[in-house]
Amino acid sequence: QVQLVESGGGLVQAGGSLRLSCAASGRTFNDYFMGWFRQAPGKEREFVAVISRSGLIRNYAGSVKGRFTISTDNVKNTVYLQMNSLKPEDTAVYYCAAARRSSWSVEGAAYDYWGQGTQVTVAS
Repeated sequence: QVQLVESGGGLVQAGGSLRLSCAASGRTFNDYFMGWFRQAPGKEREFVAVISRSGLIRNYAGSVKGRFTISTDNVKNTVYLQMNSLKPEDTAVYYCAAARRSSWSVEGAAYDYWGQGTQVTVAS
């Protein structure tokens, strides 16, 4: 089993920044991708960003590209999501997820493990 714990959420003014962290513990795998998803009230969960274990492969949703940066620290077994130029529409619960696969995916169903989520609220 893999345990994922997110942190770093909070309340920020529009235009501000937050950095989310996702600490992984438990069993590890050679090939996996780590993703960030978010779910706003009344909306479906959506893909935000994904990164490979090596950090060489990264992809972003169009709505966050250029504003968010995903990174990984394999020594700390932690994945980060640096969020800049935040907008009110970024308000959501952000979830970290891990997928035991050799290719990345934007589909939540492709991910095997999920964290409990952390709330991000952007005030206008």
